[in-house]
This record gives sequence, structure tokens and C-alpha cells, in this order.
Amino acid sequence: MAGPTRLLGSALALAVLAACAPGIAEPVPAPGTSTAPSATAPAPAAASRRPPPPVATDRARRSPGVVAAGPQAPYNYGPAVLAEGGRLRMWWCSQLGSADPPGDDLLHAESAGTAGPFTAPDGSSGQPVLSGSATGFDGMHVCDPSVLKVGGRYYLYYTGAAGDHAHGNAIGVASSPDGVRWTREAGGRPIVSPSYDTTRDNTYGAGQPSVLFVDGWFYLMFTDTTGRAAGWNGAGQFVLRAKDPTFLNHVEALGERGFEPVADTRRPRTRSVVDAFSADWMYVAALRAFAIAHETEQGTTVTFWDHDFTANPIPAVTIPGPWREGPGLVRTPEGHAPISPEDPCGRVPLDVVRATVDGAAAAPTDLSHFGLDLVNAPGCGSGQAARVLDGFAVPSPENTVDLVVGGEVVRVERRSVADRLATRVLDHRPPAVDALPPAARLPAGAQAVRAPDGRLGLVLDGRLWPVGDREAAQEVVTLNSSPVVPVSQQTWDGYEQG
Repeated sequence: MAGPTRLLGSALALAVLAACAPGIAEPVPAPGTSTAPSATAPAPAAASRRPPPPVATDRARRSPGVVAAGPQAPYNYGPAVLAEGGRLRMWWCSQLGSADPPGDDLLHAESAGTAGPFTAPDGSSGQPVLSGSATGFDGMHVCDPSVLKVGGRYYLYYTGAAGDHAHGNAIGVASSPDGVRWTREAGGRPIVSPSYDTTRDNTYGAGQPSVLFVDGWFYLMFTDTTGRAAGWNGAGQFVLRAKDPTFLNHVEALGERGFEPVADTRRPRTRSVVDAFSADWMYVAALRAFAIAHETEQGTTVTFWDHDFTANPIPAVTIPGPWREGPGLVRTPEGHAPISPEDPCGRVPLDVVRATVDGAAAAPTDLSHFGLDLVNAPGCGSGQAARVLDGFAVPSPENTVDLVVGGEVVRVERRSVADRLATRVLDHRPPAVDALPPAARLPAGAQAVRAPDGRLGLVLDGRLWPVGDREAAQEVVTLNSSPVVPVSQQTWDGYEQG
């Protein structure tokens, strides 16, 4: 069956394929978090209006066994999982005798889904992609990876250490064209070091980074056992953000008054967003909220903060099951939650990979998958949040179909055409779609043009909207009864792009 054809500027929705297991995990509030809706939520227009159903979870799932392990590795933990191109890519902390120098190494492998197995291109269970530099701050150990892909380039944030001395951990960054061949950035120096606000019995230092990209900002969450706002045992998660992936310029730190500029990344840590070690996070666009995954007694708890870190918009939920070390959330390349093609506004897939046992070396290993779906989420409550619908189509007030493209709406006359262009045509129209600006109308018989290289596009209100690959584009113009006019390259390039 043919898949959806996409108009220029839209992004493919990512669906996580996971084996489902029976059982439902009930949402549990994290200590100190609010279970009330955000203060900005609109009040019902009338007392008789039925209240929305409470946020809940369903479709609890787990892999049937271990999904990844390094060859002859005594431990495997701290994964970063990226959903890209219909597959999952994972990087994690391990130790291989074949990789120099001796110490922690980062491995990479891929899988078709969360059930695994994850394998390297050479067929092995894990390919070493970064090891200690032998001479720098990360001379012996590299661990706790967090991976993004922004602007066509991959960025890897990691914990590095030259040895096992007190407060010896710091955070480094590397970049890559493919996620395998890495080059250290920032001159090979750490981008975040311990702040030394205070000293505690826990002498770990700074590390365990998790990074995401939202609205042009790189957001870095991390552990610093010397931070002022950390707990008695050093637990706590601090947040920095910067436009620069190396965090060398124009850095802001999250404090009690929100984000404020700081001279460098070692400024006092005055606010922690969750009492935890080794946490991971992602941005949930439908909720305009950050979701922080951290381990608690029953499993992985996911705590939510709104876009400005002022409130908990929904209660925390817990993904139950065994664990021995921090979770890795399944995320999009920019560190966002995958979008549910079934219900992009109300359903949020929450999937993690985490170590489940202590192995022969008394260290965490046996990476396994656990997950569930958040349902009845109050998503798409604003025009900005409704951008999560990019690529989806919804019923329009004119008995046609509205296709969301790049935060705008294209009104499509024929349902058959919308079916071919959209990720999915939803049965209902989220109210927030009304706030999205109209971009164009696609009436039956709209003119199509063909470039000299065979590309097809629709001319709507004077703008050119290129349509998918050639075979799919031909199907779209046929379904729409659009006459096709060959044009020169100069004419094609002269159109304003839609």
C-alpha cells in the first residue's frame, strides 16, 4: 500500500513500533508536583460542559528480553535512543577490551524497533564509536551519551573523565556527519565542569548530560553533585541553554527566576528540576512541555514541566519494571517525543531502554525496553502546540479537508487527495487548528507544473508546492484531475515556494 506523499516543508511523523504486553500503569504524581492543570488552561464556557477525561496511561509494553549488549562487555547502560528514518539508533556506555585506552567506551547499534535486537552494521552487537582521548579531560572514560541531529549534523554530549579521582567528571561534546565518526568539539575541552558551590560525600562531579533542541535553543540537563541546589546525596538535575551546540557563547542558566544569562557554565546551580541522577528528557510539542524520565522505586517516572518551567501541566506517570541505571527515552532527532499517528494531540508514546540487572562485574547491564502511552493528554491546546499536527489532515468547516503544512493550513477539496498527501486524516478537528493561518487552497483541477528534471508541483494561489517523489506526485495530480504543464527550470525557480 502506498504511503503518504508530502508537500514541501512538512516533516514525517515518527511512530515507535513496540510489542505490547498486558497491563496498564496508572499515573502517579511525583513528590512535590501539582496534579492540577496548568494555570493558563482555559476555564469551561459553561458549568454544564462535561470535564475532560483525566490523563491516564495504557498499552503497557516491554521487550521479550535483552535488546542490546556489547560483545564481551562487563556492563551496558546509559543509552541514548534516536528514531530516524523508520529505524532506531542507539548509543550506550560499555567497555570493550579491544578499544583503547582501557576505560568506558561508547557503542552504537541499530534496530527496526524497540523489541530489538540492536546490531551494528558489521553484524556485531555493538560498534565502538568513541573512546577516551588518552590525554584530555576525557582521557580514560567516555560515558552517558546524549545524541541529537540538528541542521543535518549529529551532536554527542557525554561524560568524560581522565581517571577515577574526586570530582573528575565533566561534560564534553562531539559532532559527526553520520553518528559514527565523531570529532571532539570545543577544542577537546569540557563544556560543563563541577561548579564547586559546595562539597558533599558524593564526589562524582558533573556529568550524565541529556540535550534537546527547541525553538533554536539547545537545552542541556545534567548532574552536578557540587551544585548548590542538589540534594544531600548530590542528586539533582540542572538546566542550561544556548544557541550554540558547544555552549561556549550566550549561555543561560535556569534559576528561581527562570532563564538568565551567565558568564560561563560553572555559575552557581540555584535550581534543580528533579531530584534524581542519570535522567533523560524530551520535549512534547503537543503539550508544550518537557518530559523528564528518572528512576524511582517502581520503575521510570516521567515528570512534566511546562515550556517556561513554572508548573507541572499534567501528573507524573511511571513506566514500571526492573532497572539498575538511568533510562534512555526514544526520541526524534531533535530530542522530541515521537508523534502518535493515531492521535497526535491526545496520545504520547513513552518508551525507554534501561539496564535491568547488575552483571558479573557488579555493574548495570542487560538493556531492555519498557513503555506505555499517555492518553487523554490535553494536547494541541494552542496554535503553537497544534504545530505537532504537521502533515496531518483534519475536517474543515467547508466540508473539505485541511492539511497542516509547516504551521499553516492548506484546504484540500478532494478527500482522496488529502488521504494521499497526509500522514493520516483525523476524524475530528482539534480547536487549535483554527488558530493556524491559511496558506492556500487546493481545488480539484488546480494547475500542476513539471520541471525539466521530472519534479511535479502544484501552483496554488501563485505559489509552487512541490509534491513528493515522482511516482507519488503523479498519483496526486491524477487524483486531483490537475492538468500538467511542462515549464523551464527558470520558470520553476521563479515561483515563490509554498
